[in-house]
Amino acid sequence: MKPLHVKLSIALMLLASIVFVAADHIDAPAVQGGASDITDFYAFQGSNTDNIVFVANVQGLLSPGETSNASFDENILVEFNIDSDGDNVEDYVIQAIPRDGQMYFFGPTAPTSLGLNSMVDEQAMKGSVGITPYGTPAVVATQNGLSMFAGPRDDPFFFDFAQYSAILGGTATSFNDPGSDTFAGTNVMSIVVEVPKSLIGGSGTVNTWVESKRKQ
Repeated sequence: MKPLHVKLSIALMLLASIVFVAADHIDAPAVQGGASDITDFYAFQGSNTDNIVFVANVQGLLSPGETSNASFDENILVEFNIDSDGDNVEDYVIQAIPRDGQMYFFGPTAPTSLGLNSMVDEQAMKGSVGITPYGTPAVVATQNGLSMFAGPRDDPFFFDFAQYSAILGGTATSFNDPGSDTFAGTNVMSIVVEVPKSLIGGSGTVNTWVESKRKQ
């Protein structure tokens, strides 16, 4: 087991089948533009309503040219945290680590340590998936009840930054419909895992957040 140190975290709450989203593009100075920069976190009920899907996107604002050379950093762990009893402390973690063209998934499992530092329990590995190259069909693997994906995707977050700036500057009072998508034509590196609700405490309310942590 190897210790890792937190670089960035984003928090949100997931209630049953409701989708919650947190977005943060290049806003954290310590990781800005790096492989550990989390841009978005999504959590939603799967098409199989017995499952929950977690999505962490990193390395935002990649142009098509940059995307073709983008990769996951093998020294960066992405950790999905799940609090199933409402005390705002993780009861389960799902950890994703890239190695040699594969993304390895550990958990859901009880964390071996809490808070800013994480340990990876190699016995908790549930599966892996080949990292999808840019411009090719998505590679998805299903193992031990988990479905997994890792690779470049079009940035799904919609935000009209120019209109937002106009509102802040007092030259506009509201957003346009539909507005202009600032992130159109840019990509992210995405990690997706779908898990049965039964593995994370059932179908009640959970708190969930994602962190990126660098190997120390």
